[in-house]
Amino acid sequence: MKEGIKKAIKESLREMKIEEIDFTIEHPADMSYGDYATNVAMMLARQMQKNPREVAKTIKEKLEGVIKEVEKIEIAGPGFLNFHLKRSFYANKLNNIAQDQKEWGRNESWKGKKVLVEYTDPNPFKEFHIGHLFTNAVGESIARLFMFSGAETKRVNYQGDVGMHVACAIFGIKKMEITANKDFSARDLGKAYAIGATAFKESEGDKKTITAINKKVYEKSDEEINSLYDKGREVSLAYFEKIYQMLGTQFDAYFFESDAAPRGKEIVLSHPEVFQDSDGAKVFDGEKYGLHTRVFLNSEGLPTYEAKELALAKMKEEKFDGYDHSIVSTSNEINEYFKVLKKAMSFVYPELEKKTEHIGHGNVRLSDGKMSSRTGKIIATVDFVDEIKEAAKEKIKESKEVQVSDELAKDVAIAAIKYATLQGNIVQDSVFDKEKALSFTGNSGPYLQYTHARICSVLKKAQELEIKPSTQNAPKNPYELEKIIYQFPEVVKTALSERAPHKVTTFLTELASAFNTFYAKEKIADKSDQQAPYKIALAQAVAQTIKNGLWVLGISAPEKM
Repeated sequence: MKEGIKKAIKESLREMKIEEIDFTIEHPADMSYGDYATNVAMMLARQMQKNPREVAKTIKEKLEGVIKEVEKIEIAGPGFLNFHLKRSFYANKLNNIAQDQKEWGRNESWKGKKVLVEYTDPNPFKEFHIGHLFTNAVGESIARLFMFSGAETKRVNYQGDVGMHVACAIFGIKKMEITANKDFSARDLGKAYAIGATAFKESEGDKKTITAINKKVYEKSDEEINSLYDKGREVSLAYFEKIYQMLGTQFDAYFFESDAAPRGKEIVLSHPEVFQDSDGAKVFDGEKYGLHTRVFLNSEGLPTYEAKELALAKMKEEKFDGYDHSIVSTSNEINEYFKVLKKAMSFVYPELEKKTEHIGHGNVRLSDGKMSSRTGKIIATVDFVDEIKEAAKEKIKESKEVQVSDELAKDVAIAAIKYATLQGNIVQDSVFDKEKALSFTGNSGPYLQYTHARICSVLKKAQELEIKPSTQNAPKNPYELEKIIYQFPEVVKTALSERAPHKVTTFLTELASAFNTFYAKEKIADKSDQQAPYKIALAQAVAQTIKNGLWVLGISAPEKM
């Protein structure tokens, strides 16, 4: 609808022989002002040297009767044009939703495009902590927004299976007297890493030992270290898979630093015009471009993260030949690093640099601050989810409407975490508040799930009463719910174009709130009510919209809660 109004306005401007100008079309905050409003007249007034309301009158006259779904156009305030949609538009939209079902809300803005979305990126030999959990939530939502917009979307995970953290972990494993032929867990690896990281920081002798281990890992020159490495990597990756399954993420490809490292070194050495010698290392002089200088090969000739990233870009191209766009979603702590990397890439792989976009998101903090794996004082994802899951069980018990199960409690916990992560602008830091996140009455994932379940209960009751959904007998005036629900496709499209998943959470919360107000005022499944079939059609549409919106956020939509 928005595009239709915009197209009609542009056509009227062409008839007036006016060059194309920028103008906005938005939904008025007060629904009594209509369904859409535009500032086009005010944007044109100066150019035409006329009063904005006079310009608005001219445009209004040209538009009247042109847009079939628009009932009337009004001039408001200093010169806004407000559009009111016909009653039939809303009823038709409910029919569209019933027909489209899980396809409702999708668009084709990225149809025919192949998009890679890289996110999560945990390091084997370290704990999968809540930082990874939150970055997974952001990346998954970005991937799903692309999928909902018609793109052939490939989820990608790049994991650091070599580097000083691995050397620290192997050092710690040996200190713990763990051998490759013994069973050990991912938790043991996390403890081992903490031991090694502390030793590296506090002892020069241990630092040299760990540095030597790091070199042997790259060279694969020590049989004992090779065995510990292979076993540790296997244990970590299996552990990560269980977490991905719990979070509802399924990756299409995994890339590893161990594969990228030798290729990264080769790339740097083969481009001496890009990377300069500096005290035995190879660096990229980012200061020439208003950035900062970074090392790509260290003084021992080993590739750094930067060199590996260059190789990763090429490896992605080889794996997904002909992709159109590549997203890399990480914490915003590496925003400046990525600017340097992209600049270096522009000289080495200019065509890949143009297709690569970095999305740096803020960090989610707990009440006691940011976790740090360097000290061992981290919060593991599995522990965190378990804690929220137990709290969710208590919340569900309070409702006394459904039997508590581990699966339902897990779904509610994941919803609480993901919604809390995505409810604000992703570039900003936020604080996770367990009580607010698990609320069944406020802005939360469980609130949306509960609303969906409530509607499912109403629909079931209607079915038992043999009330079939129908839009034939619509009330004279549309419900507030109808004036919200049709906006869903626009919200999804905007959320992707602005890389702003929070627009989906905001919309769904507004929709759920409007439904609950509607539910409190109206008898929905009432066989004696002539308009009950319409109310059921509306409730059905709201349930479908919430379900589809939750899918975009990576959240399940239980039918009972």
